[in-house]
Formats: sequence, C-alpha cells, structure tokens
Amino acid sequence: MVVDRRRFLGAVGVGAGLLMTEGVAGADGSDHGRKEVRAYLGTYTSWAGGGTGLGLGAYDPATGVLRVTGVVPDVPNPSFVIDAGRWVYAVNEKSDGEVTALAVGADGVPKVVGSRSTGGADPCHLVLHRGFLLSANYSSGSVAVHPVLREGGLGERTDLVVHSGAGPDPDRQEGPHAHQVLPDPTGEFVLAVDLGTDSVYSYRLSDEGKLTAAATARVHPGAGPRHLAFHPSGKYAYIANELDSTIVVAAYDRGVLTPGPKVSTLPAGAPTTPRNYPAEILVSRDGRFAYLSNRGHDSVAVFAVERGGAVLRLVEATPVGGKFPRHLTLDGSGRFLLAANQNSDNITAFAVDRATGKLRQTGTTASPIPVCVALTR
Repeated sequence: MVVDRRRFLGAVGVGAGLLMTEGVAGADGSDHGRKEVRAYLGTYTSWAGGGTGLGLGAYDPATGVLRVTGVVPDVPNPSFVIDAGRWVYAVNEKSDGEVTALAVGADGVPKVVGSRSTGGADPCHLVLHRGFLLSANYSSGSVAVHPVLREGGLGERTDLVVHSGAGPDPDRQEGPHAHQVLPDPTGEFVLAVDLGTDSVYSYRLSDEGKLTAAATARVHPGAGPRHLAFHPSGKYAYIANELDSTIVVAAYDRGVLTPGPKVSTLPAGAPTTPRNYPAEILVSRDGRFAYLSNRGHDSVAVFAVERGGAVLRLVEATPVGGKFPRHLTLDGSGRFLLAANQNSDNITAFAVDRATGKLRQTGTTASPIPVCVALTR
C-alpha cells in the first residue's frame, strides 16, 4: 500500500489536540518591540485545526520570546517558508504544487504577489540560489527551478528534473520523493535529497536556470534520507534519515558525497513505539554541535561534532515540550533554538549552552499545526 504523504502525517497526529499549550513564551508584559525581528510560521491550511494562511510573528533575539502577530491569507499549505529581506517565499504543498512570492510592505506585513506552478505534487522545501528559486516536489520526486525577477517576483519555470527509482520500504519508497534542495557551501553545486530512492543527487545550475547532473550518492537501503546539513568547513555533510532514525556522516568534495559511518538519532534503550521519524537537522555556526528533531520520540537530539567534523557523538536527547517536532531553527546569534511541534500546536524555545550544546526550554508559543519557523536575519 502506498501511503500518501499528508495522510501519513495526519494519521500520526491523531489526538494531538489533547495537549494544551501554555500560550506565548515568556509573556511578561514587557515591551520587546524595539528588538524584535519578523518571524514567518508555516502550517497546513487544508488540515482540520490548521492555520488560515502564512503565520506572522515577532521574535525577540535577546530573550528567545516568540509572539504570534497575524496571518497572511490566501497562501495554501505553506509548509516551508524562507525569508529574503523584502521578500518571502513559501511552498504550497498540494497536489498541483506551487511556490508563492510575497513582498514585505513598509509596514512589515507581506502581501502575496503571485504564485508559479512547480510542475509537480506536494512541494515541501525551497531555497534561493544565484538568482533562482529551487523547490523539491515530494510526491512526484522532482526539483523545479524558477528565476527570481529583478523586483523579487517569480518568472516561468526554467527547469524540472525528475528523479527515478525506488527503495525497499513499500509504503514510503514506492518511487522518488525529493524532500530537500540546497546549495553546497561553495555555491558551485546544488544537492537534492530524495527519501524514496535513498539518494542524494548533485547538480550544476547554469546561468539560464538549467540543472545538469554531476553525481549521485547512495545511502544504505531503507534509510529514507530527508534532509542534510553541511559542516561549516564544507568537508562533511550530515544526512538525516527519516525511516531508520540514523544520521550518515558523509565526506564532501566538489559535488561528491562519500557516505561513511552512521549514528543513531536516539539514545540507547529508547522505546521502539511509537515509531520515530527524524526530520530537521542543523549545525551550529561554529561547527561544534548538531541538532536533529525526532518525531515520535519527541526530542531534539544534541550531537557534539568531533575530529573536525568527521564524527558525531550523541550528547543527549532533550524532550521537545511538544509532539512531532517537524522543524528546527537556530536564531542568528545561536543563543536560542526554536522547535515547531506539528501535532501539539506549539513552538517551543530553548536556550543553547554554548559550551556544551545542551538545551534548556525557556518557553512555548501556541500556533496552529506549526511545521516551519523562518526568522529575519
């Protein structure tokens, strides 16, 4: 049986509404307006209890406090969003996938400018690179490219690369499922992580917006690679595998990933039910720590990065204070980490111990089915 992506995630979330949230993190009545930066909150608008568009917030980097301030309607299923200063870009994760461009007005509120078809189904990730917006279509296993126009809007699609193949998991790997697209640290190559084919594809992006295949890396069968993050040195990448709760440490050189050792995302003796599904992975700016969200175990795994990036060592798995943490983000200072907990309708904030990498929860903010948090840098 093939499991539809949204039906699978929704089924895992049955009963999520039973958990009550605490309200706005650190709400003490003080005025943090002078220091706040904009926040954009992804959600699923087509789910019962979901948001009604792209969520808006204000984040105080001095305290780690996040406030929800409003919503931009008419942005369907904005499950992943990126900030680009005066512009914001969001996926529309639906069967006829689109990407939406929003212009930020003088009042700081984004307004929808327009949307473009991704040529695929259920886009779930996007990135800006060299004047183009690239998006990963999960259900159709493809990567789309759109030019960013001079004023910030999106032009007609210039390329669509479709992956092929499958993996051993009949429910989740019946075909390709592109889950992330990102440039390497040099900007020379673009990498696409495909959960369905147990592969990471490397491409060159031309000035005309065309993708040319450069290399393919295969992880172990049934791993289900979802996202990867680079070490700041650019010599290593950490591939988070959704289907077997592992991270593969891969050496990296000019578009070529060489998968090496794998490490569990869970502590020894962790329960096997409910099943765990790793999601987001981040590396601290100084390259000393990595963080991964465990959906099911409902924790943030903290790893020490050792031997110049060649080794990850699990330090602890911190309870996330919610259910099914889909997305993580470190603020610009690296002092706070935010976790979007899809199935408990809350975003939790953590102070980061810069010496040990360990996390301490500092607050929680109610938000309907939060699946992404993007902060203005």
